[in-house]
Amino acid sequence: MLATPGSLPSAAVEDQYAFEVKQDGQRAMIYLSGGGTMRVRARGGTDITAAYPELLPLAESLGGRPAVLDGEIVALDDHGRSDFERLQQRMGLAGSPAKAARMAGRVPAHLMLFDVVHLGGRLLTGLPYAERRAALEDLDLTGPAWSTPAAITGHGAQAWEAARDAELEGLLAKRLTGRYEPGVRSKSWIKIRFVRTADVVVGAWVPGRGRLSGLPGAVLVGERHDGLLHYVGSVGTGWSQAERIRLAELLHVAGIDTCPFADLPPVNGARWVLPRLVGEVGYTARTRAGRLRHPSWHRLRPDLAPDDLT
Repeated sequence: MLATPGSLPSAAVEDQYAFEVKQDGQRAMIYLSGGGTMRVRARGGTDITAAYPELLPLAESLGGRPAVLDGEIVALDDHGRSDFERLQQRMGLAGSPAKAARMAGRVPAHLMLFDVVHLGGRLLTGLPYAERRAALEDLDLTGPAWSTPAAITGHGAQAWEAARDAELEGLLAKRLTGRYEPGVRSKSWIKIRFVRTADVVVGAWVPGRGRLSGLPGAVLVGERHDGLLHYVGSVGTGWSQAERIRLAELLHVAGIDTCPFADLPPVNGARWVLPRLVGEVGYTARTRAGRLRHPSWHRLRPDLAPDDLT
């Protein structure tokens, strides 16, 4: 079951929802056989059990009760927050168990459990979230590499402020009466991200395809530090058609032959431009290298010059 992007439920209806911290990791379904074995499958169905050997003791946690659990595998930073960049070092190692075991010592993974869809031979998908959540909490699944993070009923505004102050990625609002809908992006689950903004300089663009032929499919943006323009990401969403056409006009006029970035962006087919256009973009977080995660275009900033950003 997938969540639908949206906004925080209003105070008038917030008591109809439970609020959970949105984790930034790899979604996983956990299949416990009840016989001491388990399988971990990624969102697309791929068996990733071997990539996370530290999760294997979970197979004994319910005794002989078979279960299917839903959760998110994360790697935590020094402040206890999920860090997708750290987790990437663990992903893709299902075919290399020896390497996965070595990496488990360097970058330990942690499984955040938030739902139970099958338990003791009984399918629970038809039950409301509140009942499934109670069943999950009754299992008391807390271990060295797994836990069941808290869910708060109501108090959405307070949950929002607390998560924002802790610099977490966002919240999930889950309707208490909502059933579990496998394979569906359901409106019973709402994901609300904290969007940060940054003023950036456009240094290149990549042509779009199809109906976007001749228009920018994405712009490559940077930030100035020590007099140099450092690449921070590729932005390909957030424009209306009129805004994209207007931006194309400005980019065609500003074309140059040399890369304006201090470090060559790892993007094929880039067309360089004079670094004079300033834009505001939204993003959810930054990587350790300073790159923007999930960037989206907000607007041009004609009131700002690149030198204003140093």
